[in-house]
Amino acid sequence: MTSPRPETIAAWTALMTTSRVLLERVEAALKAAGLPALSWYDALLEIEKERATGIRPFELKDRLLLPQYGTSRLIDRIVAAGLIEKLDCADDGRGFLVRITPEGRRVRRTMWPVYGAALREHFESRLPAGELTTLGGLLRRARPD
Repeated sequence: MTSPRPETIAAWTALMTTSRVLLERVEAALKAAGLPALSWYDALLEIEKERATGIRPFELKDRLLLPQYGTSRLIDRIVAAGLIEKLDCADDGRGFLVRITPEGRRVRRTMWPVYGAALREHFESRLPAGELTTLGGLLRRARPD
């Protein structure tokens, strides 16, 4: 078995390091504003996309790329905060749907300006628009199917 090329290792290291630092900066900005963690924003956004119908937890898990236990814990914490609610699932007597509450919509809308400002400050400000477009294309091509 051959090792990855040095440029592969360098690109991977840069990607992982940059990703970790950017996530930490976004999380710090949300925390400083007294807002929930970024994972809550992502979950609320995906749940909100489903409008009044709600979403099954396994669908949310797939969209968030979290393990099942992580999704269950996240849902339980957001339900306890009153930002989403569990609904009976007509198709599955043991299953349920989650739907965003009006308070959940308000919190997600409050989080976005802080999240967006952190993206602008720590990411967008470092690369011109053309390079951001190129980077996005490269990362989409690199993503395994």
